[in-house]
Amino acid sequence: MNWTFPFRPKLVDTLKNYSAQDFAADLTAGVIVGIIALPLSLALAIASGLKPEVGLFTAIVGGFLVSLLGGSRVQIGGPAGAFVPLLAPIVVMMGPEGRAFGPEGLVVCAMMAGVILFVLGASRLGTMIKYIPFPVVTGFTSGIAIIIMSTQIRDFFGLTPKLPPDFIGKLHALAGNFEPNWPTVLLAMISTLAIWFWPKKIGKRLPGSIVVILLASLASVYFEFNKNFGIQTLGTAFGEMPRGLPMPHWPSLTFHEWRALLPAAMTVAVLGAIESLLSAVVADGMIDDRHDSNQELMGQGVANVVAGIFGGMPTTGVIARTAANVRCGGRTPVAGIIHAATVLTILLVAAPFAKNIPLAALSAVLVVVSLRMGEWHQFVRLNRWPKSDVMVFLCAFTLTVVLDLPTAVGASLILASALMVKRLAETAHVDPDAGVTQGDAPGQQTAGKKIPDGVLVFRVFGAFFFGAADKLETSLRRAGGLPEVLILRMRDVLALDATGLDALEDLMEKLRIKKKDLILCGPHSQPLFALTRAGFLERLGEQNICGDMESSLARARALLDQKKNKKIIDSQPPIT
Repeated sequence: MNWTFPFRPKLVDTLKNYSAQDFAADLTAGVIVGIIALPLSLALAIASGLKPEVGLFTAIVGGFLVSLLGGSRVQIGGPAGAFVPLLAPIVVMMGPEGRAFGPEGLVVCAMMAGVILFVLGASRLGTMIKYIPFPVVTGFTSGIAIIIMSTQIRDFFGLTPKLPPDFIGKLHALAGNFEPNWPTVLLAMISTLAIWFWPKKIGKRLPGSIVVILLASLASVYFEFNKNFGIQTLGTAFGEMPRGLPMPHWPSLTFHEWRALLPAAMTVAVLGAIESLLSAVVADGMIDDRHDSNQELMGQGVANVVAGIFGGMPTTGVIARTAANVRCGGRTPVAGIIHAATVLTILLVAAPFAKNIPLAALSAVLVVVSLRMGEWHQFVRLNRWPKSDVMVFLCAFTLTVVLDLPTAVGASLILASALMVKRLAETAHVDPDAGVTQGDAPGQQTAGKKIPDGVLVFRVFGAFFFGAADKLETSLRRAGGLPEVLILRMRDVLALDATGLDALEDLMEKLRIKKKDLILCGPHSQPLFALTRAGFLERLGEQNICGDMESSLARARALLDQKKNKKIIDSQPPIT
């Protein structure tokens, strides 16, 4: 048996037919995303308890290697908001030697997480991401958004005393001593509103966050914010920014401290894998491509190890910057490499001016990021979800905010697994032979029936849960794409959860965008109830819900005839 090491970066394939037009598109997108990444990287480093330049080191080294070695065409790597609830407590955590880990602790976590990620990718375990339930991901994502906002309270309101790292501790401290600096609050509010309402058309070429940072910095110099109003800047809080990358450095922590940080590193690796692969999936949907999840994990692994050696924090693929890259026209990993080069150029040229950036303006950047990353619309949909998925979502959200992210993810995954077993047990049943063989009745069979051209019939059976939803898209890809009319035989689907529902909704939207049709054949009682409760059947149309194959094929023929007649009418010359 021959086995070859599965390491093939996406960049290798994209450079085969690389053109000058591709480079022009990548250059524009890379520069814009690099400008977007600048304030975010500074703010995320500060929120994690680090010096601001650490975020830039991570965006440069980590972002470069993620694009160079990753498995996605347009993924952008760097520091991520999802890490903030994990990283900030590690900095102040006491190690076995009786001292706080400090920034070196995050370096060690990044390096160990990198090794774990590389092993996961090399072991071909990247596809395991599909077993993370949708309510768990959306629940802890919304919880992370709340935590990020809580980390910005001090800088947003200009508070003098430091706040405890945990959310409940912050609330307790603020209840006893809340004395904001009102000029700081005013600047933070104006900055937040300016970024939030920045026109989207202009934002594609000139990000609102960088404009706000520049204007706030100029105002800081002109009005001497710190001297006259007590508004803190990067210079007054952290001193001068270095003009370049640091020399490679091996962490000075002892073996016992490395071992004590292993659980935190494993959590960072798991969260990094979830964040990066979710980002890659989103990017696939935007560019109609398919990423290599195992290669992506290996690229992330190398990026974390090298970023740690250069004093950086953990890095991962980030959804917001990846989406911005696609919207700005990025086509290949070259755009991500240019993004890293842009941040490096700014660091080399403009580092002395960074000391004038007000912390309140950087705080506004993260407040907007957290508001946009939260899955707030899911709270409105909870009354339409199955109760078990609501429990999982609220468990992940509440524990992320009140306790910590590792506890939230672990507890919600255990709860989701237990509820899945319960749901499967409830849907299991034994029927008489007549009930079992009813699916072989003439009306339910496709054998002997003529399937019209342009119609594709798929049979879905079993529990359509979070582990199986990905199979629908995979099967359609193997079939060569979307037909004119797709018939899903759902008689043997006994249970459907929120992830399966989300997969069906995505499929219906893709078909509608391409002016194609979906028919559901014989859905069972529990899936039918879930689809009705979510409003899916109303959007699909009752005429596209059929009881057996005969009526489904008749409906498909009617839809094809409608399309054919419309083409004939459209092709006729207008009457003058």
